[in-house]
Amino acid sequence: MFPWLHVRMSRRPVARRLLLVCALAAAFGVLASETQAAGKPATLVQLRAGAPRSAARSLAAAGATLVVPTLRLWKLPSGRGAATLRALRAAGQFTFVEREHVYRVAAASVDEPLQSTEWWRAAVRVDGLTPPGPGVPITIVDSGVDFGHQEFTGRPDFVALNVQEPAPIGGVHGTAVASVAAAPANGIGLLGFYPTAELRSYDASLGDGTRLPSSDIARGIVAAAAAGRTVINLSLGGNTADAAIEAAVAQAVKSGSLIVAASGNSGEQGNTLSYPGASPHVLTVGATDQNDAVAPFSTQSPWVDLAAPGVDIPVASALDNGYKVESGTSFASPMVAAAAAWLWTVRPSLDASQVAEILRRSARDVAAPGYDEGSGYGILDMTAALAAPTPLADPGEPNDTVATARTVTTRTTPAGRASGRVAAFDDPRDVLRIWLPKGKRLTVTAAPASNVSFVLENSASSVLAQSTRSTTKTSLTYRNVGATRAAYVNVSLATGVRASDYTLTLAVK
Repeated sequence: MFPWLHVRMSRRPVARRLLLVCALAAAFGVLASETQAAGKPATLVQLRAGAPRSAARSLAAAGATLVVPTLRLWKLPSGRGAATLRALRAAGQFTFVEREHVYRVAAASVDEPLQSTEWWRAAVRVDGLTPPGPGVPITIVDSGVDFGHQEFTGRPDFVALNVQEPAPIGGVHGTAVASVAAAPANGIGLLGFYPTAELRSYDASLGDGTRLPSSDIARGIVAAAAAGRTVINLSLGGNTADAAIEAAVAQAVKSGSLIVAASGNSGEQGNTLSYPGASPHVLTVGATDQNDAVAPFSTQSPWVDLAAPGVDIPVASALDNGYKVESGTSFASPMVAAAAAWLWTVRPSLDASQVAEILRRSARDVAAPGYDEGSGYGILDMTAALAAPTPLADPGEPNDTVATARTVTTRTTPAGRASGRVAAFDDPRDVLRIWLPKGKRLTVTAAPASNVSFVLENSASSVLAQSTRSTTKTSLTYRNVGATRAAYVNVSLATGVRASDYTLTLAVK
């Protein structure tokens, strides 16, 4: 089927295998977290914005290290700084304190000779398409990549964002993931989804490459976004929400990057949620097989956006400079990340939210008609994505709180329009900041196709007014009899709706 594909089988035996370390790791392909590594875990502390310098000095004096400066994220060694934390808590100087999670590589579910074809290419309709040159980069935040692997040696547009430490078995997972996303057309081995992409790697692992602390993952996400607009692939996950990683994701999204994550591999262990796949503002990917069925191991949840092939995927192996076949949502996720980078490269005027929405809307529906928690909106379809119309932009994300609210009206601009998108799990609400002069009346009206509701709140989150819906419109009216002040319009979905675009007209008279 693919006469140009030359697969070189490795004849050297695999000397090492990675160990299964937690319940999420029933199938290989997702990095699973554990809250307790060898010994006691460190403590992560995020100082609040505007915290005095004395707070940082007290953490440093207690032995803490500033690990992600832009997030104000500090790391305290185990058993240190209890008194300092109590003092900071009493003074309200931090946003969160949590034990550091450590992510590990899961075991392989299959170990068989490399197949001579990559069946998944036809399933996602990428065959026959000519990829663009390098454009929006794909950044792999993972266990590092073996830059000396025959698949990547001399590959152009391949950047290490930090020191890669693939030896002796570090880099196994990252190398496999990177090969699915962007193995080049070099006459050797595999052809990645977007072979001409600019590919970047951040090694977030420690030691032998099988342990990934959440602070290092967060640092990798921030470093990836700081290098410019990019699609960041996170083929990793754990069964508890991770504040450090979520803060890094929020910052990356705010700077204009797109985050793609694996849904997890707990499908045969009760579909335990996997984070950051189950976090807001992340494009979450499940896995399917050769029959377009959801893979048994793929975590099913309402957070899943779409699916891509994840069963019997040929990958590059850092263990022996060869190749093998693996299964897991870790290998579905980089297909979607590569598709997003390709789409963004040929349509650079899109924002990150539009790229994600096109991939959702153009997905090839499978299983029951419409959305389902296994495959989301369907299987990735590159041909359809390239031809899809441009959806409404959703500027200012993440704007879920008063602190991150998008400003619509001001002292000098008493009227405005706001358009965006809300979704039940990816982006459940948008917060819009407005200015309310004393004695003036605010009117907020939604466009007819907007399946949303909204409330007006003051800065203390007290409800001032709620929208009402008639057969012709959804609107809100409020007269400010108090002092001039800022107020906030919280936009959320109407009852029974999973996702909706909206356009609001706001006027103060």
